[in-house]
Amino acid sequence: MDEITNRPTAAIKGEDHWTTKDGNVRLFLFEKCAGDPKATTATILFVHGSSMAAQPTFDLQVEGRPDSSAMDFFARRGFDCWSVDMEGYGRSTKDRDNNAPIAQGADDCFAAANYIQKLRGKRPFLVYGISSGALRAALFAERHPELVGRLALDAMVWTGEGSPTLAERKKKLPEFRAKNRRPIDKAFIHSIFDRDHPGTAEEKVIDAFADAVIALDTSVPTGTYVDMCSNLPVVDPEKIAVPTLIMRGQWDGIAGFDDLLKFFAKLPNPDKHFAVMPGISHASFQQKNYALVYHILWSFFTQPAPIYRG
Repeated sequence: MDEITNRPTAAIKGEDHWTTKDGNVRLFLFEKCAGDPKATTATILFVHGSSMAAQPTFDLQVEGRPDSSAMDFFARRGFDCWSVDMEGYGRSTKDRDNNAPIAQGADDCFAAANYIQKLRGKRPFLVYGISSGALRAALFAERHPELVGRLALDAMVWTGEGSPTLAERKKKLPEFRAKNRRPIDKAFIHSIFDRDHPGTAEEKVIDAFADAVIALDTSVPTGTYVDMCSNLPVVDPEKIAVPTLIMRGQWDGIAGFDDLLKFFAKLPNPDKHFAVMPGISHASFQQKNYALVYHILWSFFTQPAPIYRG
């Protein structure tokens, strides 16, 4: 039974999909919905970050953790939920000679959106991106506003001002520029949860997340790190015309608070929101307070359209 609508909920089904871009690049997409996808209320496109593929981020299953999977949570509430592995990640093509920068990730979002609309029908997407995925999603919305109904940007950085994590990361910029990929392991995944405010995520969740990430990737592209350390800003808030939600964890070392407020002020659409999430650092969906994150996102995605008088 759905706790919001108080109606019976069909079983959630997961389905693998593939699409191509640039002729021979294969992108892996994953879909979850309850019942008939064409009977859903809206379509969500989830966009992952720099160091992990989509399914560990958005469909993490942890025993004893209710609604651990964000895709399951939103599928139960009537959404058709999709994620896509960016080129260089997960089950998508990894063998091209590039470092998968943010602009390329926006291209991947466009390829995924085209595939989904051809399969499920043309309706604008509700787009959620986290960390560098927020930059990919924002650039996608900047380029293709007709495809985006509402845009949620979590753990995002604009100019990099006030970001201790990026200040530390810049020390390794020559190393990131020298290679297309960088190694990751379980210790690295654990460091994401230790660097800002240790204790905001349960150890069993971090362990499950690390296992799921490393099962798909033992190295990831360097392009988003290079962009975030040396090429910011990569999006222009004044060109993002769609309703937008900025989500910032209380202790997030990536998303500088004042930096995001300046970004928020420049967004032209009056339907815009800024949410500070208490008790959250980075990797919002894996935090102890993940239910709070879901609620903020669900509320934004289900907000009635405003009525304007001429």
